[in-house]
Amino acid sequence: MAFSLDTELSDLKVSELLKEVSVDYTKTKRLEDAVAVIRDVLLSLPEEQVKPTAAAAFIKDIGAPGDKLDFKFRKPDSVEIIGSYTLKAAAKPFLNIDLAVRIPKACFHEKDFLNHRYHAKRCLYLVVIKKHLSSCSVVKNIGWSTFQDDARKPILIIHPGEMDNDTANDFVIRIIPTVLAGVFDISKLAPGRNNVRDFQQGMAQPTPDYNASILEDMFIEDHSAFLKNSLSGSKNFVEALLLLKVWARQRNSINGPDCLNGFIISIILAYLTTEGGGKRITGQMTGFQAFRVVIDFIAISSTLEKGIFMQPQSVGNVSLELKRRLLQFFEVVICDSVTYLNLAFRMTKSGLVELVDEAARTLRYMNKCKDKGFEEVFMTRIDFPAKFDYHARIIPVGKDHMKPPNICMDKEHSRVYEKQVELLLSKGLGDRARLVRVLHRSIPANWHIDEGLECLGKVPLLVGILISDFEKAFRMIDVGPSADNKIESAKFRSFWGEKSELRRFKDGIIAETAVWECEHWEKHLIIKKIMEYTLRRHLSLSSQDISIVGDQLDFTLLQGGKDPIASTPTLLDALDVLSKCLRGVEDLPLRISSVQPLDSAFRHTSVFPPMPHPLATDKEKRQYSDILVPTCIQTLEVMIQLEGSGKWPIGEIAIEKTKSAFCLKIAESMQKRWGILYVAAEDAVDLQMAGFAFRLRILYEKDKSLIKKQGLFGVLPVGNLQNTNCVLLEKDLLLRSQHSSMLNGLQGLHPVYGPTVRLAKRWICSHMFSGSLADEAVELLVAHLFVRPFPFSAPCSRVTGFLRFLRLVAYHDWALSPLVVDVNGDLTMKEEGQIMAQFIARRKDSRGESGANNTGPAMYIATPYDWESESWTSFSPDNLSLKRLIAYARSSAELLTRLVGGEVLEGWKSLFRTPLQCYDALILLHRDKLAYPSQILFNADIKQGSLPVTTQEASMDFFPYLSPLVIRKGFQEARNHLLVGFDPVKYFLHDLKTDMPKVFNIWHDAFGSEVIGLTWNKEAPFLKDAAQKRKRKEPDPTNFDVRNILEEVANVGTGLVKTVHLLKSPKYN
Repeated sequence: MAFSLDTELSDLKVSELLKEVSVDYTKTKRLEDAVAVIRDVLLSLPEEQVKPTAAAAFIKDIGAPGDKLDFKFRKPDSVEIIGSYTLKAAAKPFLNIDLAVRIPKACFHEKDFLNHRYHAKRCLYLVVIKKHLSSCSVVKNIGWSTFQDDARKPILIIHPGEMDNDTANDFVIRIIPTVLAGVFDISKLAPGRNNVRDFQQGMAQPTPDYNASILEDMFIEDHSAFLKNSLSGSKNFVEALLLLKVWARQRNSINGPDCLNGFIISIILAYLTTEGGGKRITGQMTGFQAFRVVIDFIAISSTLEKGIFMQPQSVGNVSLELKRRLLQFFEVVICDSVTYLNLAFRMTKSGLVELVDEAARTLRYMNKCKDKGFEEVFMTRIDFPAKFDYHARIIPVGKDHMKPPNICMDKEHSRVYEKQVELLLSKGLGDRARLVRVLHRSIPANWHIDEGLECLGKVPLLVGILISDFEKAFRMIDVGPSADNKIESAKFRSFWGEKSELRRFKDGIIAETAVWECEHWEKHLIIKKIMEYTLRRHLSLSSQDISIVGDQLDFTLLQGGKDPIASTPTLLDALDVLSKCLRGVEDLPLRISSVQPLDSAFRHTSVFPPMPHPLATDKEKRQYSDILVPTCIQTLEVMIQLEGSGKWPIGEIAIEKTKSAFCLKIAESMQKRWGILYVAAEDAVDLQMAGFAFRLRILYEKDKSLIKKQGLFGVLPVGNLQNTNCVLLEKDLLLRSQHSSMLNGLQGLHPVYGPTVRLAKRWICSHMFSGSLADEAVELLVAHLFVRPFPFSAPCSRVTGFLRFLRLVAYHDWALSPLVVDVNGDLTMKEEGQIMAQFIARRKDSRGESGANNTGPAMYIATPYDWESESWTSFSPDNLSLKRLIAYARSSAELLTRLVGGEVLEGWKSLFRTPLQCYDALILLHRDKLAYPSQILFNADIKQGSLPVTTQEASMDFFPYLSPLVIRKGFQEARNHLLVGFDPVKYFLHDLKTDMPKVFNIWHDAFGSEVIGLTWNKEAPFLKDAAQKRKRKEPDPTNFDVRNILEEVANVGTGLVKTVHLLKSPKYN
């Protein structure tokens, strides 16, 4: 039943998609009339003599001999519509009508296939056409482009005049020159022949791509007729073609001449309907079924690697010799049935690898995702910035020493350069990368033939890297050949240069190596270092010519130029020692049965995991006197569970007192036996060892039931202190234990998970959403990107993971869809359906006739341990905060996309700089009164309201670092000044909410900012009262002095608050 419903929904969605992308051909009559006028103009053009000077720059760049290019222009032999329009398979939004303009044979000489003479005359023919069409009544404007991004083959793009409907207005008309099949001897254009001779030095090399570019024009009309005969007879075939086009367009790195385009898609579909293709597709199939057959065919990599030969089975097989020859000259072969022209001569090996990978992944999520993966297959855009793990932008400008005598040989020089970059990086990265993809560059928009082709060489190259395996990708040593292998060793040294060195390994082998030394927390930069070194060494590029995305966001996570994550191994070692000591405590009524770390630092997701504090130890470290010693030390929560007993008290207060007594007893025993220092807190005990402060919490099995009994389950302490039950929920250790257990293994499977979460949390806080979204909620959002990455593969770099996080927040439909995070695959499809049903019920309840406010979470995140999203987002973010968060996420995602894609080069820091003008008032704190001032990203820049309402002096009772005077008094005296778990901002915010409830919405950065934002709460009593007075036409309520309120804010934070600025007065309506 569920499968049937899923099929019906997917079929309905596919049907609606086809309606959206299909063209209503009953509304294109005016367009066809315009085409008819253009055809009549072309077929009546007068004869004229054409000189090569009409396209001098283009002819010079392709290297054609100017003395053999004069010819008499004659009107076309024919002008016919070809391509997708004839199949009624044009797919919105990119619509065109292709006009094949057949150049008469009389315009060519017998040997014009040599040395780009054909390409030059082809261009000159278009120059004449453009001159005459420019004055045509139905032509709005006319410009230049290229056919399949082949710089040697320009075409004309015509925008017709205004039509009577939007459908017709969306079309452009492309003028594509063709020639009759008999113009040149086909045997002279075989792939093994050389036809670019003037600039060859030494032995002439075959020019298979050049030859294929001429054959393509000779048989393009025949191929169009073949597609029309094969596909136009079935509506389902056309629907399959439309779906394939949508699928390819959503994957922009495979949707191009070097991989897949509309023509190749059509050819593969047509092939699968023929005998040669095994008739895998029949007319009885639906469009979606045929689409799936094509995707399955592509996903079998061996099929395309062996080549596709389109001859009918009755004709016989293509000879093995011909297959071998074609596969020798081309990386991918799709051979037609008559001329043995390779229709895929532009497709590259890397393009094929990516295509096969995309097809295979598409099949997987069609099987795994709901509605047959409709959203993932057709609706989600897989663009360059979000798909690849590492991205490079290379500017090949000013490298004249690398240019051949002419820009075009067998291929354009730009294509040769792209291939050279790809081969170099593939060799340099080796098994670290599963794909190195240099994106096919296009002629710039608004290009004109008079500019020639040099502009193509100035377009930056974009390179995408997908890494294979973390262990391989981030190893520090590349081991080359043994020193005994002289030939291979010489090649290794030649490639790596000064990076190459001989090393003896433990097993006695002496081998060439390339070493990439770095700190452990810098290993993610090894890929970047290899790419930079390889490109600079072999292409003589400067650092200004290369931009590789890898470490641009690291500045947000550093302290003192170092990532504090480096201390995590020390922290985990200390935790192991602590666990052993806790289990070794014997003088307790109940033994400790388990020890579980709860703090995010233990699962690698803390933005700033604590570094060892020199005073949080039982042994004095002399070197601490030479460094700045922080006054405060973070606490790390560790949950312990005692063996079962029926002697626990019943009341909640009694239980808490009992747990406190246990904690004190445990601390005393550990100090007595192992000398571990401790400090008693209000409801816990802090153990100090190895430079860290571990806060013990005891889990009592009835904690959860007590909290549920009071109706407090699911209230999350996200730091905004807007919920009065925050302290009580802190005690729900079981819930936090489940969360921690679920995510602990994720870091081991995906080492990028931790850094991605840290960036996400840093971004959340830098835009002052610390009070709106819990850390645990952020961890779940990022976890979803790794456990259900479809239609991508799991991210393998922090920048890519962060970009996908921003897009998830920005574009997930929070109002209509829950986000199900199932890290360990615990939920069945039936259970996920139940979660969806519960979600729908909550949303329906919130829209009931009573007009009650939304009782369901605005951000609904369901997990196996919390189906109804009560744990982390039950009360926050609310609808207003979520709307604000989505707006910030969209803006940041768009900027990061442009930064990664190389569209803009500056602005990385802007991702984390929040606009202060978006708040009604700002509180500026004394920087030297913050607990961790080194975590501040930017100085406060308050432009509006620069005149503060009030100013306060700084307190002299607290400083973030211990004074040298205190340190000189000795270790014990310095320890007496250590503040465990203290943060003055946290307590200030608590007091502010307590003293002035419902006056403000408070926005702050929990990880380091000297600014707190305030927005007026519409529910504030004085605003409601003022609005009522205005309705009753009583005296103007603006007499109420808002400055008094802000002065009171400053008084609450006396000693911490520096200034308070009023930017916008409250609205009383």
